[in-house]
Order: sequence, then structure tokens, then C-alpha cells
Amino acid sequence: MGKDIELAILFADVVGSTRLFEELGDLRARDMIATCIDVMRTATEQYNGTVIKTMGDEVMSTFPSADEALNAAARMQQQISVHSQLRNDGHPVAIRIGCHFGPVVLENRDVFGATVHTANRMTSQAKAGQIVTTATTVEQLAPEWRASVRQIDIATLKGQGNEVTLFEVLWQTEDVTSMVPAIALAGREGRRAVRLRLRTPDQEVVLDEHRPNVSLGRAEDNDFVVKGNLISRLHARIEINRNKLVLIDQSTNGTFVQSAGGEEAFVRRDSMQLKGEGMIGLGRAPEPGSPQTIRFVCEEG
Repeated sequence: MGKDIELAILFADVVGSTRLFEELGDLRARDMIATCIDVMRTATEQYNGTVIKTMGDEVMSTFPSADEALNAAARMQQQISVHSQLRNDGHPVAIRIGCHFGPVVLENRDVFGATVHTANRMTSQAKAGQIVTTATTVEQLAPEWRASVRQIDIATLKGQGNEVTLFEVLWQTEDVTSMVPAIALAGREGRRAVRLRLRTPDQEVVLDEHRPNVSLGRAEDNDFVVKGNLISRLHARIEINRNKLVLIDQSTNGTFVQSAGGEEAFVRRDSMQLKGEGMIGLGRAPEPGSPQTIRFVCEEG
């Protein structure tokens, strides 16, 4: 008979495993994936977790708490990113991890329920090297971990009607450091502070030492609101990171950037540095004169 219990569910899988088999051959690829699975299993057990099952290149684990799950997830990412045997043509093999905390049914050494499905969806939302979790899980975290997450999207998951707020867990030391407004670091290093001016026909926002980050999207609670059917509720963020102006896309349709010199760039679920001046388009290429086009100017104070 099943038992109702609250647990943190974690899924971790190897990114691009099919490509590994094509490029490395069956034996070497199989050995590399087996090494990844061993790292995932060891990290799970180290932080009081239980490996429920392994499925090819994926591990599913449970943990009594959200903190223990993220401790294990961070250890998995750290160990695999530096493992000497996990490199393909000089590039490290990568994993992605999803986690969600909630009620499950524990039966016959397996777990079932909506929490399991949500955790699995978090994995599909993650990129290589990422850990993605939910607002529900963040609420369960101790202050130390809660300070190391950032909201990346609001999404409706397949099979679920409600919107879910997604968070990235910043497991690398340099990522956690970047959460501190870099303008303060710039002052200590004697560099001139950067400033960014964003403008549409009816809005203007300035990023500086007093306002080191802004959110952009169609939802009214964003710092910079732009309406459009291709624009996500929380579409992108711009933040000052180590005295650089960094655009972080968090959307479904991506963000287009065009410099004043005509150079074009596109980012989706990724980041890029903004330099000089130009135009930003959320979900579509920017067009001069369009009310959806955001003009930007990078300045040094």
C-alpha cells in the first residue's frame, strides 16, 4: 500500500548523449555516461538521498529536504564539470538538473504523483550546466540557498494548467558572486561605473549603482513593460555584472539585439553583454519606430 509523504524529487541527465555515441563510439560513450551516473549516485547518497531509478543517461533521486537536494545537485555539477575522464574533444560533458519539492506517493521503492512530473519538467527546462527549480521549492530553502537562486521564467508546463515560476540555482562560486551588484566591485577596483539607458516612446529606465537590474516583459509587474503576443510575461533581465551590462534572456521566443552599426545578435535562454548603443526586440527583430522596440545606450559615469 502506498504512503503519502513530502519529498524533494531530483532528475539529472546527461546533455547530448546521442551525440556522444555518434562522435565517440559506443564503448567510450557508454563509459562516460556510466561515470556520470556514478557521480550522480554518489552525490545523492552523500546528501541523504535515495536513487529511485536510473534510465539510460538519467538518474531520479529523492531527498528529505529541498536543501539536501540542492546540495547534491550542486555537487553533481561541480564534480562533472571538472572530471578528467568526462571530456569530449577538450570540452566537458555536461548535465542538466531539475528539482521540485512536494507531496508524493511512495510505493514499492518508487514514487508517483504530480510532484514527480513537475520535477521532470524542470529538467527539460534546464540547459547544460543548469539546475532549475520551482518557487514552491525555493520557499522550502534555508536562507543560504535562497540567496543563490534567481527567477528565470514563468511558464505553463505541459499537462498542467497553472503557471509555474522557474528559478535557476547558482551553484558556481562566480555565479553566486555575480548576484552582488557589480557596481560595488567596480568602485573598489577603481573603474568607472557603467550606466544603461533604456527607452521606448512612452518609457525610460536607467540602470546604475542605485538600480543594478531590471526585468522586461509583458506582465505589469516588470520594471519595463512591453506588450506583444511573442513577448513572455518575464522575457528578459538586464543587470550590472562585474561592471558589465548583461542581458539575460528568459523567454520562449528569444531576444534580438541590433547595434547602431548594424550588427545583429540573437539570444534565447542565454546571456550577452550590451555595448555601445542600439535596439532590443523582445520575441522579434527590432524595427525603428515600433512601439515594441527598446532603444539602449551604454554609458560610463
